[in-house]
Amino acid sequence: MRDEDVTIETDGSEEPGASEEELEAVESRVDSKVAKLKAELEHAKKEKQEYLDGWQRAKADYVNALKRFEEDKRSAIALGQTKAVLLFMPALDSLARARQSGEAMPAGFEAIAKQLEEAGKAIGLTPIGIVGEKFDPNLHEALGQDAAASMEDDDTVTAILEPGWKAGEAVIRPAKVRVGHFE
Repeated sequence: MRDEDVTIETDGSEEPGASEEELEAVESRVDSKVAKLKAELEHAKKEKQEYLDGWQRAKADYVNALKRFEEDKRSAIALGQTKAVLLFMPALDSLARARQSGEAMPAGFEAIAKQLEEAGKAIGLTPIGIVGEKFDPNLHEALGQDAAASMEDDDTVTAILEPGWKAGEAVIRPAKVRVGHFE
């Protein structure tokens, strides 16, 4: 509000030709009211800005909390999957050893094995380690070396001692392998 925008209204009780002292008194009251209104306006503007800043901080905190909750949810799901995989691994390892023994498993055991393997697939469980693939320290744990016949066989997996497991992209347990070494 500018001073030029202020109009002085009177209630008509002043007589025309009021004295200069009376006019100065009225003008002084008007000036004090204008100053008071300006101070109140400045206070209201500051208060509005404080409320706006507080609201914006609260909104940012809320958005950050939502992101954090979503990340915590993903972490909890991954942890649950990892725990489920850790519980499945001994049974799957036992089944693999039973199949490698060369003896035929009874049909009932084979059906149970298939159910366990399907449950593992449903939670994203995949085996790691194939004879002949290149050794990868992120996926394999080398427990020994074998002589390689050629340079192409150097640094390749020659035997799987214990299969590894992945859940999604996370390696739960690296495969324990023997690695070919060419000299």
